[in-house]
Amino acid sequence: MKAIALLSGGLDSTLATKVIIDQGIGVEAINFLTVFCTCTTRGETCLASQKAVETLGIPLKVFNVSEEFLAIVKHPKHGYGSNMNPCIDCRIFMLKRAKAHMETSGASFVITGEVLGQRPMSQRRDAMRLTEKEAGLEGLIVRPLSAKFLPITIPEREGWIHREQLLNMQGRSRKRQIELAAYFGIRDYPCPAGGCLLTDPGFGRRMRDLMEHDPGFSLNDVHLLKMGRHFRLSPELKLVVGRNEEENQKIQTFARGEDVVLRLAGGPGPLALLRGKADEGEVKKASAITVRYSKMKGTGTEVIYRKECESFDRSMVVSPALEAEIRECLICG
Repeated sequence: MKAIALLSGGLDSTLATKVIIDQGIGVEAINFLTVFCTCTTRGETCLASQKAVETLGIPLKVFNVSEEFLAIVKHPKHGYGSNMNPCIDCRIFMLKRAKAHMETSGASFVITGEVLGQRPMSQRRDAMRLTEKEAGLEGLIVRPLSAKFLPITIPEREGWIHREQLLNMQGRSRKRQIELAAYFGIRDYPCPAGGCLLTDPGFGRRMRDLMEHDPGFSLNDVHLLKMGRHFRLSPELKLVVGRNEEENQKIQTFARGEDVVLRLAGGPGPLALLRGKADEGEVKKASAITVRYSKMKGTGTEVIYRKECESFDRSMVVSPALEAEIRECLICG
């Protein structure tokens, strides 16, 4: 008997997988990467699911689904959570992919780390029924941590796994999970803040602005949301200003054809990127904002700028933008 575990690498999915492994079931873990993932474990940056499978001693298959997932973020059938997180649609999408892998790999059911009542949008009883039905996995999803509060599944009814060895967790407290982790000797797991940028209020504001002004956005646009300070200069124009040398380099990497890249002529400072239709006045405003975040506080600072698709520079001398000008166009600092 074999099962497929949806393994984020967080504590819940790791524990759920361990509970089924301990019933003698062969388990293969799958993990879905998107451009919105944050994969930082305690003390180091790495794929959390990789750490988890090393602890559990099982194989892992990772699917990068960023392109496919963009369509869901743009038009979620079941709407967004408190920020820009389409949690129910995301769950259905991942379960459908898990079902396809289950069928091709010879597995018989799917394991998730869902805990009844833990997440207000996707881990309600009705939401669990909905995602299971729309994914075509009715009766074939085992949620070991909350199984005793949920209907008996096919694997339980058929005797593949034993219901008495499953758990009865519910709610948002993580006390029992932490105790169970200690019992199993599982120590290296991520903090419970979640691994999706779409649940973050600041990133959500940037995402909402992008969708409103550029509904046909690409992965490149989303990557750019993850760095710098963001300003909306007009409905067709956005400015991104780097906060340090690392962000400057990343912003330069994502510059494309018609983007205007700005940098200070007199020394180190922020690199900025203008994306959209910009006239000379808007380039001047962008230059003033860029100078505002440098150490050049004088009345005349030279800013060099160039379209990414061109081979020659232009320049202008500007004063730092006033605080009122910053506030009126700042999306998220």
